[in-house]
Amino acid sequence: QVQLVESGGGLAQPGGSLRLSCAASGSIFSINAMGWYRQAPGKQREMVASITSGGSTSYVDSVKGRFTITRDIAKNTVYLQMNSLKPEDTAVYYCNAKFVFVDYWGQGTQVTVSS
Repeated sequence: QVQLVESGGGLAQPGGSLRLSCAASGSIFSINAMGWYRQAPGKQREMVASITSGGSTSYVDSVKGRFTITRDIAKNTVYLQMNSLKPEDTAVYYCNAKFVFVDYWGQGTQVTVSS
């Protein structure tokens, strides 16, 4: 079992910044990748950013150049730095941990971008 605890969501103005954190605990030795997904009302969940066990990162096109995913291996924590936020970034953001045969999800944290 793996537990993922997210924090850092909230309200930001357009052009502002937020940083999300995801702390992993439990049987985390075989994680292939960790990432952030988001789901806006009425839309499907989409991958926002991911980082593999080897440190390779990937991003959805809409956040490239604005969001950065990093990790602190010692703390088993993954971060999503979100800059230049736009109203269309408003969504519930979920932390994800990928293993070979199963995914684990956090509870989600709301990010709202509004003036």
